[in-house]
Amino acid sequence: MTTSVEPEHSDQQDRSQLSLGTDAARQLATTTKSVPQMRGISSRWLLRVLPWVQVSAGTYRVNRRLSYTVGDGRVEFTSTGTEVRVIPPELGELPLLRGFGDSDTLEALADGFVQRQYAPGDTLVEAGQPADQVFLIAHGKLTKTGTGEYGDETTLGTLADGDYFGERVPLEPDGTWHFTVRALTRCTVLTLPVQTFQELADRSPALRAHVDDFASRPTPPANKRGEADIAITSGHSGEPAIPGTFVDYELKPREYELSVAQTVLRVHTRVADLYNEPMNQLEQQLRLTIEALRERQEHEMVNNREFGLLHNADLGQRIHTRSGPPTPDDLDELLSRRRKTQFLLAHPRTIAAFGRECNNRGLYPKNIEVLGSAVRSWRGVPLLPCNKIPISDTGTSSILAMRTGEENQGVVGLHQTGIPDEYQPSLNVRFMGINEQAVSSYLVSAYYSAAILVPDALGVLEDVEIGR
Repeated sequence: MTTSVEPEHSDQQDRSQLSLGTDAARQLATTTKSVPQMRGISSRWLLRVLPWVQVSAGTYRVNRRLSYTVGDGRVEFTSTGTEVRVIPPELGELPLLRGFGDSDTLEALADGFVQRQYAPGDTLVEAGQPADQVFLIAHGKLTKTGTGEYGDETTLGTLADGDYFGERVPLEPDGTWHFTVRALTRCTVLTLPVQTFQELADRSPALRAHVDDFASRPTPPANKRGEADIAITSGHSGEPAIPGTFVDYELKPREYELSVAQTVLRVHTRVADLYNEPMNQLEQQLRLTIEALRERQEHEMVNNREFGLLHNADLGQRIHTRSGPPTPDDLDELLSRRRKTQFLLAHPRTIAAFGRECNNRGLYPKNIEVLGSAVRSWRGVPLLPCNKIPISDTGTSSILAMRTGEENQGVVGLHQTGIPDEYQPSLNVRFMGINEQAVSSYLVSAYYSAAILVPDALGVLEDVEIGR
C-alpha cells in the first residue's frame, strides 16, 4: 500500500489569484525608453579645442616666409630577415646629398654601408677620436653627449630610428668627433667609411662635382629658424648706411584641400512611416551616423598621411623620450620647443603612464577646467585624452603639443559652412531617392582638414613606452 505525500507548497499553487499580475499589467503600460546608445562615442577633444577656419572653394593656402632648409629629413630602410639596407633615394635626406639624383651612384653608396649591432651602454663614437664614418640609425635609441661650459658632461640630444650623424665627415676627412654617442637600447646602425665615400666620388664625376659645389656654395643669410634673413641695423651712432631689405615668400606654398568622410544611410519607408513615436527613426539613425562620421573625422585629422597631425609635424619638432616612459622631464622638453603651448593630447593609457611617473617622483599635477570639464594638466597646460593617437604593437605611442589659432600662427581646423543641404557645420545630408524595395537612401558627408601654419605650432614626443 503506497501513500502519496502532497508537496508543502501545493496549497499555494491552488490558491486563487487575488489581484492583477505585473506581467499582465505591463501590457497596458507605456514604457519609458532611452534614445539609442552608442559605445563608440569618445570625448573628441581635438575637434572641440581646434579653432575652425572657413575655407572657400575647398582649398586653404599657407603662405610662409622663404626658408632655407637642407637635409632636415629622416632616412628610411628596408629589411630582409636580419639584414637592413638603406633605401638609396633616401640618402638624399643627408645635407651633403640633397638634390643629387644619380640613381646608380646612390645605389653604390647604399651598398657601401656596413651593418653593425650595439648593445645598451656601448659607445659608437667618442669625443676627440677621428671622425671617419657616416652613421645611419636603422633601429634603437642613442644619447648624444658633449662637454659643458665647466667641463662636465651635458646631454645634447637623443637619436632614434631614421636619424643620422657624421653627415659632414666626407667634407672634413681629418676632423674629430665633438661629441660622444652611446646606445641606450639595442641598436642596428649602418656606417659608411669616409674612404668608401671618397673612392665612389673618384669613380663618379657627378658625385665629385656635387660635393665640390656643396662645399663651395655660400650659405644664404638666415635667422635661427631657417627663414631668409631681414637685414636690420640697430644701436648705431652717426650716419651709417642703413641696409635695405624685403621679406621674401615661399614660391610654392602648401595648399590643403578639404577631405571628406561619407556614408549612405538607408531607412525603409515602412519604418519611417509607422515607427516614429515617441522618437523619430530617421533622426536617431542620422544622429548615430553623424557620431560615427565625427569619430572618423578626428581619426583622420590625427592619422591621415596627407594632413594628419602625427605625420605632418615638422621633423625638427619631434623629440624622443630620454628613458622610454613619459616623464615630467620629457614633457618639459616638449613644451620648451614652442611658445604658448595651449594643449597636450595623448592616448588615455599614455596619460596613465605619465601619472605613474609623476607618482614615482612624488608629483601630483593639478586638474584644470577646459570647456566645463576637469582634466589633468602639466605646467598649466591641459593634458587631453585622445584615443585616436595609435599605440603600436610594442606598446609605444606619442604625445602631441600644440598652439592653436590663426592669430597665434598655430594649428587650425578647416571646414566650409553654407554647403547645400547642410545639417551641421560643414556636414550635409542629401536625399538620394527610394529604390524598388521601398528603401530611402541619404548621403551623409562631412568635409574637413587641418593645417599647421608654422612648424613650431605642433610638436610630438615619439616612441613613448606606456607599459613600463
